[in-house]
Amino acid sequence: MPGTDELSATADICARTELSGTRVLILTTFENDENVALALRSGVSGFLGKDVGPDILLAGIRTVAAGDSLLSPTATRALITRFLASPADSVPLTAPERLTLLTEREREVMALAALGKSNHEIADHLVLSHLTVRSHISRAMTKLNARDRAQLVVIAYQSGLVRPSLGG
Repeated sequence: MPGTDELSATADICARTELSGTRVLILTTFENDENVALALRSGVSGFLGKDVGPDILLAGIRTVAAGDSLLSPTATRALITRFLASPADSVPLTAPERLTLLTEREREVMALAALGKSNHEIADHLVLSHLTVRSHISRAMTKLNARDRAQLVVIAYQSGLVRPSLGG
């Protein structure tokens, strides 16, 4: 992109009220923690590595266009690693009591989402429709005041609903 980079362009797009409905999916070769964190702060809705195949790219475009957020497994691991490397007192942890606002099924779906599962994968695992899973994710986001799926994932880790595994 001549004259700018994807993060500056994303921040500019997301800051414009006339473009508030625009969703941005970044396709990059740099899935490190710094780029993922900067991208999320810029307002991206999705973050994929350039090594994805056409099926995953198309699914990612559809996911973001439908209003959901998307992080590749590599990007998710990078964020978890960054989170774990942060001093404990610099990150305000979410009180586990907040999770009592959720139903048991919403917590179960949230935990699977935090593990990087897509709505379709969660649906297959729990024997639900993907629309039901999407509804559980949406209700959990509303109850926990999460602006998007990525923030819901952070809450899942901060509250201890899901424990990080660095084993890959």
